[in-house]
Amino acid sequence: MSRAVQITQPGGPEQLKIADVTVGEPGPGEIRIRHHAVGLNFIDVYHRTGVYPLPLPATLGMEAAGVVEAVGAGVTHLKPGDRAAYASQPPGSYCELRVMPAKCVCKLPDAIDFDTGAAMMLKGLTAQYLLKRTQPQGGLKEGDHILFHAAAGGVGLIACQWAKAMGLQLIGTAGSDAKCALAKEHGAAHVINYAKEDFLARVKEITGGKGVKVVYDSVGKDTWEKSLDCLQPFGLMACFGAASGAPAPFPVGLLAAKGSIYVTRQTLFSHIVTREITQAMADDLFEAVTSGKVKIRIDQRYPLEQVEQAHRDLEARKTTGSTVLTL
Repeated sequence: MSRAVQITQPGGPEQLKIADVTVGEPGPGEIRIRHHAVGLNFIDVYHRTGVYPLPLPATLGMEAAGVVEAVGAGVTHLKPGDRAAYASQPPGSYCELRVMPAKCVCKLPDAIDFDTGAAMMLKGLTAQYLLKRTQPQGGLKEGDHILFHAAAGGVGLIACQWAKAMGLQLIGTAGSDAKCALAKEHGAAHVINYAKEDFLARVKEITGGKGVKVVYDSVGKDTWEKSLDCLQPFGLMACFGAASGAPAPFPVGLLAAKGSIYVTRQTLFSHIVTREITQAMADDLFEAVTSGKVKIRIDQRYPLEQVEQAHRDLEARKTTGSTVLTL
């Protein structure tokens, strides 16, 4: 048996309930893993509210770290006793024990503890595919300016550090002076408090009127229109979330009028489609963390029983860095 956080219908944080579930043996291509820590992400809110519908009842959660207990037929990269971490479909990490597909589960280096492993996989792999695999025409070169919204969040603080290591000039936005200071502390070259300042005007000032090569945006509706105007001709608008709601529809001709710019809506799970790609991306992330180029900041820890409060704080934008649920 395992404790698990489930919803029986979409709704607010009050829908999150602890249930006892039976966990069986792994089938072909599967593992059974006992979690030591579970990561909290905004996609969990989308699943809870029904923005991304799930078959019900559903156990939420997309990332965790723990120890492999058993492996099914055909699984060769993991064995019982291995320390492991993952960001993976299908949801179901808000639990003590689960059976799941093995292809996106990676061995966790001994130098990385379970809390860090649980806090870094979805957010770190997201930062990896954004900075390394979602680039504007001609790629990114040392000294290039990029704009990163919500720079003090879990993905943002990783991206600030990684971008600095790549020699990029990351302009980070956040909603308070304290969050801006946090992004600056983690490597942002410039910070903008969009609650006080017009971020478009500041981006133009910082870049000498040129704009940026790419905007990485998980905020959505509140930042969308001005973000398009921050781009250089042929620049890339890379949306990977919509914390403030979905952007309004726009005519495709607008992209021409704003300088033949590109728009893409990215998701991690389009990238980690095979074990080989997942492992290569994870290896890049593990190297960044173990080398010290990227430090994973965990600012909030909640016992699994306090998951409702964790969701309330996340939606209220009270959190910074990464958040883990402890078991």
